[in-house]
Amino acid sequence: MAPRLRPITPADHSALREVYQQAVFSQAPGLYSEAQVQAWAAVAVLPGVLDGALTAGEGLLIEGDGGIEAFALLHPPHRLALLYCRGDSNRRGHGGRLVRALEALALDRGQTHLVTEASLISRPLLERLGWHWVALERLTIAGVPFERHRLRRQLRRDGLADGPTTSSPG
Repeated sequence: MAPRLRPITPADHSALREVYQQAVFSQAPGLYSEAQVQAWAAVAVLPGVLDGALTAGEGLLIEGDGGIEAFALLHPPHRLALLYCRGDSNRRGHGGRLVRALEALALDRGQTHLVTEASLISRPLLERLGWHWVALERLTIAGVPFERHRLRRQLRRDGLADGPTTSSPG
């Protein structure tokens, strides 16, 4: 079966946690320290941490023969959240497909722009898709420091980004 795009349902939540954790373990090493990888992956199993976004957000997933390959959601409606892809499904266009579908969904819901906090993993993809760097943010997860990048995308029916481009630091 060709990978298909479909809405996330509550029955998917357990599998989404596995995709989240597997994505971090397979893609974050080399970009993040071992302590960062462990702290980040642990978020998937902490009670209540992902529940709010998965329950309140509006999401899409890509499902293939082996199950869920990737997912992302809007939460709140103007924010792209939780863009994750299994390592063995990486580099197959799933991330771009999900982002474009959620951009279209947000536009249909009346949003004029989207924001996100991108990891070092997702930032290059989003910038290729027309997202613009806004600011560097610092946070801690389980006492471990992280940096992430706030990005913004102006939405238009023609799929083109517009508005000012802000240069990345460094």
